[in-house]
Amino acid sequence: MGDFIDTALGFPAVVFTVLLAVVVCYWILVLAGGLDPDGDGWLDGALDRIGLGGTPATVVLSIVVAVAWFASLVGSVLLGDHALLETLVLIVSIALGALVANQLRRPLRRFFPTAPEASRHDFVGRECVIRTGRVAIDFGQAEVHAADGSSAIVQVRQTGADTFAAGTRAVIYDYDSAGEFFWVVPADLSDRTKDR
Repeated sequence: MGDFIDTALGFPAVVFTVLLAVVVCYWILVLAGGLDPDGDGWLDGALDRIGLGGTPATVVLSIVVAVAWFASLVGSVLLGDHALLETLVLIVSIALGALVANQLRRPLRRFFPTAPEASRHDFVGRECVIRTGRVAIDFGQAEVHAADGSSAIVQVRQTGADTFAAGTRAVIYDYDSAGEFFWVVPADLSDRTKDR
């Protein structure tokens, strides 16, 4: 146990031992509800510039520190006490930590969505398929696909006398937030308007 402590508190591992203590304290505060784990804007921007973005900076840096700490311990034990080799272990440990963090951030990215929350207004301008036998000023439903490929059945209405049957293509041109429905026109009418 004494050899482990000596190695952890010796150069270069001591650099990462201190940083690892900071990381552990940070995550304890996050778990206790005292800090926000989403990271800081400038730190996320800095990691984006070096190719480690897409996941909160705090997660990426925690991975870098943990891997670098372990690599520096192993390197110190294997290569011994020589100033040049210790400096090499320090550099390789940081590089290895960044490499592992880069590989892990990709699968972790799905747990930290960065896209803005979807809105019903995102459907405006999209084509839909009528799913009811008719669409009137007070009745109708259609299926519309979102940008991510998911589909939704939405309430639709029309102001004209256009004929809509099940399976008819239409274009959503507005959203009525009070009534929570979409205004539609026939897709071929929208195509004719574009051709003018």
